Amino acid sequence: MAAQPELSVAVDLAALPSFSWAALFGNDRPVEVEVGTGKAGFLLRRARARPERNFLGIEWAGEFYRYAVDRMRRWQVPNVRLLRADASHFIRVVCPQESVTALHAYHPDPWPKRRHWKRRLFQPLLVDAAVQCLVHGGHWAAQTDHAEYFEVIRGLLAGHPELYEVPFDDPEFGVEACRVATNFEIKYLQEGRRLYQLAVKRR
Repeated sequence: MAAQPELSVAVDLAALPSFSWAALFGNDRPVEVEVGTGKAGFLLRRARARPERNFLGIEWAGEFYRYAVDRMRRWQVPNVRLLRADASHFIRVVCPQESVTALHAYHPDPWPKRRHWKRRLFQPLLVDAAVQCLVHGGHWAAQTDHAEYFEVIRGLLAGHPELYEVPFDDPEFGVEACRVATNFEIKYLQEGRRLYQLAVKRR
C-alpha cells in the first residue's frame, strides 16, 4: 500500500512573500484561529467536523507544536496549518484585518506571579488588535481555570466597546455542553477544578 503524501501542515512565515489566508490555504474559505493549541485535541476535532473552514493553530512550546504537527499529518487533516510563533506578534503584526471568523483561546498560561503578568496573552494592545482581525460578527471564546486571570480576561473582552457577550455553549463554534475537550480541560475536570468561560462577538 503506497504511503500517503505528507501534508504541508507546518507554516514558515519567512517562506511566504506576503501573508494572506489564500496563500496559506490555497482557498478563500472562512478561517478560525486557535491560540495555544497544546496537543491540538480541540483543533483536530474541530477541523474534522468543519472541512469547509480553514484552521490555524498557533503554539509556542516546541514539544507541543511538533506533537500537533505530527498529529495532523497522521490524521491527514488538510484544512489545518500550524505555526510556531508568539501569538501576540502574529495577531498584532501579521494577521489581516477583518479576516478571522473565530478565535479560540483555551487555558492560556496564567503566569500567576505578578512580576510575570506582562507575559500574559490577554493584554489591552493584543485585544484591540485581535478585534480588528475578527470579521464583524466574528466569535471569540476563552476558557481558563484561573479565577484572577479570568477577571482580567472578562474585563478586557466583555468591557471592550466593539465586543458583546454571547453564550459560551455554541455548537457552531465547537462548544457543546460547555466543553471544548482540550487536554488541559480534561485534566482539570478530573482534578475537580472549576473552569471559567467567556464568549464574545464583534459588533
